[in-house]
Amino acid sequence: MFRPVDYHTAGEPFRIVADPPVDIEGNTVAERRVFAIDDADVDKLRKLLCFEPRGHADMYGGFITPRDDPGADFGVLFWHKDGFSSACGHGTIALGVWAVHTGRVALNPFGITHVVVDVPSGRVIARLHSKDDHVTGVDFVSVPSYRLHTDIDVDTSRGRVVVDIAFGGAIYAHLKAASVGLKVTPENYSELIAIGREVKWTRNRIRPSSCR
Repeated sequence: MFRPVDYHTAGEPFRIVADPPVDIEGNTVAERRVFAIDDADVDKLRKLLCFEPRGHADMYGGFITPRDDPGADFGVLFWHKDGFSSACGHGTIALGVWAVHTGRVALNPFGITHVVVDVPSGRVIARLHSKDDHVTGVDFVSVPSYRLHTDIDVDTSRGRVVVDIAFGGAIYAHLKAASVGLKVTPENYSELIAIGREVKWTRNRIRPSSCR
């Protein structure tokens, strides 16, 4: 028996498992991610929590793990419907609040509380802003980010587009919405998601029909 805790962060779900009922081997969180990718028991637990009827296509979560060294408060292994990821921004925010709610980290009632978390891509810091013992907002310091490639041509249903590739905990392709005739507005969300998926599938050399 185990009891996940669900958080809602800026429109995104994040499911936390404090005591995963499986062995996740490794000396660091990065090593544990490599182990989890190929381990049937860990992956079975991910699917149990992520897939219907307990989850859904947009479910995201994390298994709490030991920290890499005493400089962090704890570690986390992120997961989603496709496997185990190296970073998660909204998950980091949720983990910061969860750490205070559970007493793992004491809240500074009139300032900023730092919650230091080891993730597969490095070490991140959730910064909880509070007033009168209430958390009023959370931001975070991520791992160092840098550009990998520029001006990469990608063929899409909207024609050939140009993207830049950058690392910020994970690897992302950046496309100017205006270059495909779109603006970042609510009415364009579906089209923005669709073109983003096309770029991802093409750069990953994965056929769209094989992806969700």
